[in-house]
This record gives sequence, structure tokens and C-alpha cells, in this order.
Amino acid sequence: MTTAPARPDTEQKPTGSLDRYFEITKRGSSFGAEIRGGLVTFVTMAYIVILNPIILAGKPDVAGNVLDFNAVGAATALTAGVMTILFGLISRLPFGFAAGLGINAFVAFSVVGQVTWPEAMALVMINGLLIVLLAATGLRKAIFDAVPFQLKIAITVGIGLFIAFIGFVNSGFVTATGTSSPPVGLGVNGSVATIPSLLFVATLIITGILIALRIKGGMLIGLVAGTVLAVIVEAIWKIGPRTFDAEGNVVNPGGWGLTVPALNGSPVSMPDLSLVGAVDFSFDFGKVSSVALVMIVFTLLFTNFFDAMGTMTGLAKEADLADAKGDFPRIKSALIVEGVGAIAGGATSSSSSTVFIESGAGIGEGARTGFANLITGGMFLIAMFLTPLTSIVPTEIAAAALIIVGAMMMAQIRHIDFADFRVLLPVFLTVTVMPLTYSIANGIGAGFVSWVLIHAFSGRAKQISPLLWVVAVGFLIFFARGPIEMLFGAAI
Repeated sequence: MTTAPARPDTEQKPTGSLDRYFEITKRGSSFGAEIRGGLVTFVTMAYIVILNPIILAGKPDVAGNVLDFNAVGAATALTAGVMTILFGLISRLPFGFAAGLGINAFVAFSVVGQVTWPEAMALVMINGLLIVLLAATGLRKAIFDAVPFQLKIAITVGIGLFIAFIGFVNSGFVTATGTSSPPVGLGVNGSVATIPSLLFVATLIITGILIALRIKGGMLIGLVAGTVLAVIVEAIWKIGPRTFDAEGNVVNPGGWGLTVPALNGSPVSMPDLSLVGAVDFSFDFGKVSSVALVMIVFTLLFTNFFDAMGTMTGLAKEADLADAKGDFPRIKSALIVEGVGAIAGGATSSSSSTVFIESGAGIGEGARTGFANLITGGMFLIAMFLTPLTSIVPTEIAAAALIIVGAMMMAQIRHIDFADFRVLLPVFLTVTVMPLTYSIANGIGAGFVSWVLIHAFSGRAKQISPLLWVVAVGFLIFFARGPIEMLFGAAI
């Protein structure tokens, strides 16, 4: 776990109104640490401005329409900027917001096969409205409180492994083999043979050394150093991007994954905000059944609900802002604003905007308050105009920060006593299912269901909160949503 900045022996007084509002001194932080943390969070999240359009744009909906790449990129940056700042001002926590990867993939590859893009984004907004309602009534917090302490810790550790796995995949250090066994392997043909992956390793080692030496700004210095190296290497060797041909075969397997560290043309471009407000609530029930729409919203709700809860829990623990029960300051307002992020993401056609696990990089750099969000959000708003500059940081370099953060969050596992197998198995499932299925919600669901069943059938049923029973049943429905949809759809 990342250690919070050492608190002074005698309580220091706030230095001004901003300090008092964000509780910077009270939390043992400083404006410098908040600024560095906000910048690091942006650097590690900036890839979403490029990746989200890659996922959403160009995918034809049921009517054959597609979203424009540049418009999705601008909408993604706008929503991330506004929601990150809003969350920082209201919750005063250092959690950045952007389009959720699991949700945008579900929308792009599952939802738009049944509805149009404007209708899909309307469903995302409905999901957000339900989340706000659950948070405002206190039900979301009640469910949060019903989660056992061991599972909350397991969620933190699982997210750490999930972050690390994302980093390994983004860096090219771990790749899909295309075979059933083993499904993944080391680099290209079992070797770290590409220059981008080698630069990832170099950045990881440099950053790790800086942090081990407790050098302030170590994370940011490591990222900047790695980016500079990448720009120099690309300028000399012209590595180029890793692409795919019409048959799906890799072209230039030694190239950069998502972004090439080179600036071509003007660094400034006007944002295309034509997708803002492009939603449609007039669903065509002749083409999609009401059962299908309900299951889509149900899936969105569960994914959004528990992904965000798990992420907030992990980040709060990482920032030393959570108490023994896992509660953190202004949790109700944080949960409400997170729901607003889904509404905003749907309204801008950028998919649900939610808390980003990459915020852990900024926390690792020292961010402890919402002031860091003002920096991160401001950078996203600037990124609307500076997309070429945003894309100069290769994902292979940013991935190094994710590995560092994953290692820090892994340390939380020391707080769990594994002597009781009733605890061991649910914790193990939570921690492993997250990275292996590439979903925080799946890991949480596996942990919740196994916890309830094992405790219920081993004489510990009375220790299970009634709400945890309800959530476990909900997750069972979530996991079986495919057969349920087919069953009821066929009946109708």
C-alpha cells in the first residue's frame, strides 16, 4: 500500500480557503503533491481519449450507422474533464473520471447489435438515473456496508492485479497466443522482442528505483523519462504502429500498440462536439423486445454499480482515506456523482463515465484530495484541443505506472487472515476472477456469491447480511443473463 505523506507531529493550520475546502493540510498533503498527483493521473488516463474512439467508432449499429472517431474522442475528453472536476469539487476525493472500458466494450459489441447508437446511449443514461436513485436513497451505501471487510480488502487486491494485468497487456509484455492452451504468453513468441516492450521494462525499472529511493515525483519523472526515450527511439528507428490486415493478421508486430510517440502536423485541433445530445429514447419495439432492453439496462447497472464501488473502495484504501469498515469521506455524494457520470457519458455518446482505476497512479504520487482532480480534469479539457499531444505518450510507457500501482495495492492482502477457508476461497475468487475475466464486476460477483453460499452451508448463515443475500441473487441473475434473456424472449 502506498504510504500517505507523513503527518506533522503538531497539527498545521490550513494556508488558505482552498486548503480548508479540500482539506489538503488536514490529510497530510500539499499543493505540490496534489498537482503532481493530478498530472500523473491524467498521464495514465490520457490513453482513453484515443482508446474509447477505437472501441466505439466505426462499429455499425442495428441501422448501419457508425460514430465518428474524432467526435467520440472530443466527447470523451469533454466528459472526462467535466466529471473529474465535478467529482473533485463535490466529493473532494482524488478519483479521476473517464469512459468505463468494460461498459463501452459491452455497448459497442453487444448493445448496438440490437439498437441504434442514440438508443444505446439513452439506455446508458437510464442506467445512470437508476444509480443516482439508489445512491440518493441510501440503498447503494447500505449494500456497500453489507459487504464483509475481507471482501472489501479482496476487492482492493483484485483491482491491483487487474490494473497490473491491464498494464502487462497494454505494454505487449503479455499477449494473446491465439491458442486454447496457453491462452496468453510472454511478448512475441515467448520473448520480449519488441522495442516498445523493452522501453516498458526500462520505464518500469526506472520508476521503481525512483519510488524505492522515495524521490518526490518519482512516478511522473519515470513516465516523462520513458516518453522522452520513446520519442527519441521512434525518431531514429521509425518503428511505426502495430496494425491488423483485413484477415485480422498482425502487421508490424514490433510496432507501438495504440499511440506512436511522434507529433505529426499541428498539435492543435478544434474539438468536434456533434455527438453531445445525440440520444434517442423512442425505442423501436418492433426491432428489439422489452425483455432485451431490460436485460441491457440490468447488465449496465450491475457492471456500473459494482465496478465503481470496487474501484472507489480500492482507491480510498490506497489513499489511506478509508476507515476499518472501508468507508471514506463523503461516500454518499461520491456515489451520487458517479451515477451522474453515467448520465453525462450517455448524453455525450462517449459511454458511461466512471471512476478510473488508473487514479491509483496519482494517489501513488501523493494525491489525497479533490484538488488533484482540478488538475486532471483541466488537462482533459485542454486535451480536447490537443489530441495530437495527448497521444504522444505510448500506452507501453503509461503501462509501467499501472504495474507500480498494482504492486502497491497488492500489499493490502496482509490485512486478511486466511486461516478460515470460508474467507480464503471467496477472497481468492474475487482476486483472481477480476484480471482473468477482465472485469471488476465479475470478480466482485464471484466473491459475493461464493461468500454467501459457503457461509450458508457451513453453519454461518446468520452472519450473512440480508442485503448480501439480495446482492448475491442479483449477481446470479447477472451471470445467467444470457439464458434468462433467451428464455423470456422466446416466451414473448
